[in-house]
Amino acid sequence: MNLNHVFVCGNPALDFAATLRARRSARFEMFVSPERLNAWYLESGLVDTITPGKEDDVREATTVREAVYRLITNRRLGEEYDREALAVVNGAARKTPVTPQLTLTGRHTEATPEQALATVARQAVELLSGPDVPLLKECGNPECTRVYIDRSRGMRRQWCGMESCGNKIKAAAYRARKKTTPAVTVH
Repeated sequence: MNLNHVFVCGNPALDFAATLRARRSARFEMFVSPERLNAWYLESGLVDTITPGKEDDVREATTVREAVYRLITNRRLGEEYDREALAVVNGAARKTPVTPQLTLTGRHTEATPEQALATVARQAVELLSGPDVPLLKECGNPECTRVYIDRSRGMRRQWCGMESCGNKIKAAAYRARKKTTPAVTVH
């Protein structure tokens, strides 16, 4: 499993929730260290620079991430929100978010891991109270548990991303068809 962070879900809060991959099977954790967590904040474009994190930041981030995932799943399945998850996300969203600054060279955002997490929590609040809720879909790859925003015409998109899942599934289906198709022999 590759360790690169992937941003295919159409919203930072969804990409954040997807950092525990293959939830139903392998449960592959992307936030294995404060450095990997900070790498996500940087690669997501949320911040330009971030202060070094601690193990506590990772624990806090994974707690918020799991609460975000729970709420996304509640919303997607038309269930009532999990109260505990609501309290966790709202608590994180109340903290000070990242604050962009204008510099001589343009916009620059520096933050602590706590500010970055507060910003992700706020994005989750915006997403789950906004117009994209009916567009939330889980990836069609049974191994993948990413939820993404389907903006395709007629909501026909099946995969979180072609590179990450679509091609794998299509290739597997093709191989399966090849196996079942009897070889034609010419006499």
